[in-house]
Amino acid sequence: MLIHPWDAPREDAEWHTWLAAHDFGQLAVNGLPGEPPYVQPLHFAYDAAAGEAVGHLARPNPLWAALETDPDVLLSVVDDYVYVPGPWQAPPGVPAEHGTPTSFYAAVQLRCTAHVVDGPEEKADLLNRQLGHFQPEGGSARAAAGEDPYGRMLAGIRGLRLEVTGVRAKFKYAGSKADPVRERIAEGLAERGGPGDAAAREHLLRRGGA
Repeated sequence: MLIHPWDAPREDAEWHTWLAAHDFGQLAVNGLPGEPPYVQPLHFAYDAAAGEAVGHLARPNPLWAALETDPDVLLSVVDDYVYVPGPWQAPPGVPAEHGTPTSFYAAVQLRCTAHVVDGPEEKADLLNRQLGHFQPEGGSARAAAGEDPYGRMLAGIRGLRLEVTGVRAKFKYAGSKADPVRERIAEGLAERGGPGDAAAREHLLRRGGA
């Protein structure tokens, strides 16, 4: 992922805050020799203090052999994306039809070392961490090895601890554009009001110019 200086996080707190509100991504695992990479959609719970993300997948998932061969993986999260029409991007004094269309988006990529969790007690603990993240208000029983309602289901899954070894983050929101162009884009997003436009406009206004 190319990250220009004007698209980089202003500080680590920026991507930490964004990732705390985004817990669904794509887990990329290097394929076995001669095979393409595996890309697995994944709900995960990120623990900044522990420096890891946790999740689980079904035991029959075909990526396990590749994961155990090479545990170096990438967890990619992308959201707040919109298409920006060319006329919105035209520099001052340039005909609107000469403007260049682009995409706005926020992205965080966590490079991780994957640790497979197979012990029943350890899997139950991992599931309870996820429940604590996704259902902090409760409403579901806690997982415990050998106990209803989830104990018998533990054999059907394998847990994942993704130890974070590196982070790349990007907030692509016209950071290199002149203020009049940014103002025009903000107006366009507000008027269009499509999916993602409000979030993209918030990033645009929050980050300002380079």
